[in-house]
Parts: sequence; structure tokens; C-alpha cells
Amino acid sequence: MNAPGRDAAGQGGVHPAVRGPAGSTPDAAERLHTHSRRRVLTLAAAGSVVAWAATATAGPPASAISPAWTTQTLEAFADTVVPGARRHAGDRAVAGAVQGPGAVQAGAIDLLRSPALPLAPLLPGIGALLNTCATAYAVRHLLLLDPLSPSFVELPFRHRTELTRELLRTPGPDRPLWQALCLLVGVAFDTAGHLSTASPAARSHPGLAWIGFPPPGPDGLWRHPQHAYPGVLASRHPSTTPSGSPA
Repeated sequence: MNAPGRDAAGQGGVHPAVRGPAGSTPDAAERLHTHSRRRVLTLAAAGSVVAWAATATAGPPASAISPAWTTQTLEAFADTVVPGARRHAGDRAVAGAVQGPGAVQAGAIDLLRSPALPLAPLLPGIGALLNTCATAYAVRHLLLLDPLSPSFVELPFRHRTELTRELLRTPGPDRPLWQALCLLVGVAFDTAGHLSTASPAARSHPGLAWIGFPPPGPDGLWRHPQHAYPGVLASRHPSTTPSGSPA
């Protein structure tokens, strides 16, 4: 399943700095970061997962899957949504379907386990449910899987992709879960949602680098002196304030 977010990030804008107008205090800039669109998107998706957990019927117990299997399963799912190159020769979770970084390298699992989100206790159960779906898929398609590895990880990449499509397309109580997880995976790759975009780690983030997101200036602010469009779309109103707001 190809990642919808591998397009270049949009640039341009009227504000002199993304983290706040000229003269913003650090506290004001931090508030802007706290209420950024990517944070709202992340919290909304996480809320969907929590809402699913509150109404989900009993599934496989979380104790049925080990921490290592949970990690491998979620990595394989993230790699299906935004695929990337294998991290090493024996990598089983990342299928290596494409070259370049994918969601796993971009920190998708770190985002899911972020202390800022309420998802960590739910991940073993989600992993167990995904492996149950993968086992049922393998039975339907007469695929032989290694019982000593997570079922979803054992699926070849094209079958991972097809199963993920089924989970996203089939109406049912679990579809919002898979949709929210896909959104969170995309947030991790396209926006480094678990990091401050001005932090050193974010400046070398594989996803941001891949989509060509520009680095901030030396002061940690993003400035866009050129218009996003080839020309000025309208003349400036004489009463426009210095910040770009209408009078």
C-alpha cells in the first residue's frame, strides 16, 4: 500500500515564523506548538483508538502476545502503510518493498508508545487482534505461516497489503481502529508527530527529509519570504496590519 504522504510538504505563508509572530515569547511559541495541527490530528486519531477500545467486543487477550511480537506486528503494519527499506539483512517486520525510509524508520512505534498518548496499554491487544486477522486471512488463502512468528509478520508484503485493504474497506466495529492507526502512521512519517519539529532529532527525521521539509533557521523558526504561488494573487489592502491580519 503506497503512502499517501510522500508528496513534498507545502511551503509558503504570510507569518514571518511558523512557531510564532515576530516578538513571540518562548511560552507563546510553545503554546502554538502544543496546539499545532499535527498535534490535534494525532490526538484525534488516538481518541478514535480509545473509543474503539471502549466499545470493542472481547478479542484475543493482550497476554496472548509477547512484547517482542507486539513490536514486530505493529512495525509490519506500519511498514505496510508507509513501506521502507529493510534496516538490516535479517529484518522480518520491514519487508523492504521499496528503497528509502518508511514509517518504521520514521518512528511510528515511538509515536504509538508516546507518553503523550493513551495508547501504550492498548497496543498488545491491537497486535493480537491484527495477528488473529492475519491467521484467518492465511487460512482463506491457503498460506502456510510459521507458528513461531507473528502471523501478520509472516505474510508476504503483497498479502499484508491486501489484508490491510480488507481491514480498511470492510464495514464493522474494528474499521475505525485500522483507519486511526493508518492515520497515526502517516503522522509519524509526514510530520514527526512525536517530536518537536525544531529539535535536533526532527531535523534529521527520515520522513521529513524524504518529503523535503525545509529545516528551520538558526533560531529554530521557519520563515518563508517568497510567496507559495508564482505571483501575488491580490493587492495588499492598505489597512492590513504588520502581522498580515485584516484591520
